[in-house]
Amino acid sequence: MFDLKFKDKIAILVCKFVRAVGKAVGKGSSLPGAVALKFDGDVLKRISLPKKIIAVTGSNGKTSTVEMIVASLKANGLTVAYNSEGANQLDGVATFILCNSNMKGVVDKDVLVVEADEQSARHIFKYFTPTLYVINNLYRDQLSRNGHPERIFGIIKESIADGVRLVLNADDPLTASFGFGREGTVYFGVAGNENLSAECDSAYDDGAFCPVCNARLEYGYRLYNHIGSYLCKKCGFKRDNVKYEVTDIKENEIVLNGNRIGFKLLGLHNVHNMLAAYSVLAELGYATDATVDALSAHILKSGRTVSFKIGENYGTLLVSKHENSIAYDRSIDVVSNYKKPATVVIIVDAVSRKYFTSDTSWLYDIDFEKLDLPFINNIILAGKYCYDLAERFSYTSVNKDILVVSERVDDAMENLKYSDMGRIFILTCFSDKHKALAHCEVLPYDFEIPESEAACDED
Repeated sequence: MFDLKFKDKIAILVCKFVRAVGKAVGKGSSLPGAVALKFDGDVLKRISLPKKIIAVTGSNGKTSTVEMIVASLKANGLTVAYNSEGANQLDGVATFILCNSNMKGVVDKDVLVVEADEQSARHIFKYFTPTLYVINNLYRDQLSRNGHPERIFGIIKESIADGVRLVLNADDPLTASFGFGREGTVYFGVAGNENLSAECDSAYDDGAFCPVCNARLEYGYRLYNHIGSYLCKKCGFKRDNVKYEVTDIKENEIVLNGNRIGFKLLGLHNVHNMLAAYSVLAELGYATDATVDALSAHILKSGRTVSFKIGENYGTLLVSKHENSIAYDRSIDVVSNYKKPATVVIIVDAVSRKYFTSDTSWLYDIDFEKLDLPFINNIILAGKYCYDLAERFSYTSVNKDILVVSERVDDAMENLKYSDMGRIFILTCFSDKHKALAHCEVLPYDFEIPESEAACDED
């Protein structure tokens, strides 16, 4: 245990007080930590943390992966402290750690789980070193903030201490390269099948070149975009040594290292998130029935997938991070796999919750072409940037007769109430999610849309 200084105790007290005040007014997941660090910039160095510290970073899936890890740890009887509100920059991490500390500076839990913003991880892990460090993926995300994923690669690399054990997505060459030549690295991934192509069918290819030596990569198959099985014939870098692998994906089940795990989530990206969580539990020695049961029963609480009813129509809202084409493409995959009459609503009313930008160049990286499907009856483009969306769709083969442009989200949502829309899929970001759901009856997490109500057969 570290020796706390008087100012450390004051910083803890200040953080707890500001947090209590913030809760009373519905705010305060980052401000308390910011105030505490202003008062005592080194307080986190002297907090006694649990021996097991799990960190998660990457472009997509941080919150979902943390949810699954925490649920599995608790199912195995462990106590956990984590940033449950998703405040993942230094101030937010300081808030949850100090608020979970007693006045002796001890976080009295079995495990600490830290969701770390990809740009903030290098600052957070100056204060402590994770036991296991999960890096899920590196995609184009928030281009006006992050730039290219190769830039974020360099930033995350600064956060990797010598003593940390990496848990990496083997299917993402940029992420997997963090472990190239590094002993003790753990890899997880999804096996391919004969139906997968080696060709990139996305608007861009961030897996064209080897992240180790810059030679051209060769792919055996692609799960999507640059995610798949790759080989560099120049330096030998390849998808290899996968310890935890999903070998089969069914409608409601995945097979992971021979274990059949119920899968109630949507999208291949969530398979990778579940893989990451299972890998962590297994590396900690908790690859038990309790882990499998916890993952099988898990339903995301972060609101990234929401079932709703509007008028007599049922639907699903998929949070598809603005400025992140991979997130949108995975939501489009969910729509394209439905194959029954559907309406798609795409809302871009505010590009970001945190900073002002009117840049919509990222719309051209999204594979909207894949919405040219015979069972989609309507595509509604809504919000402040509806005409930017309409311009993007003008470059696709989607039938222009099914496009509806609506500047006001309220008008677009109200119009969904008055006719049979089939299954409604809303693709939008946290920025605009509540603008849509304000018009809907939000259904329970485990609600199963009645097949007779969801849509009729195409004939």
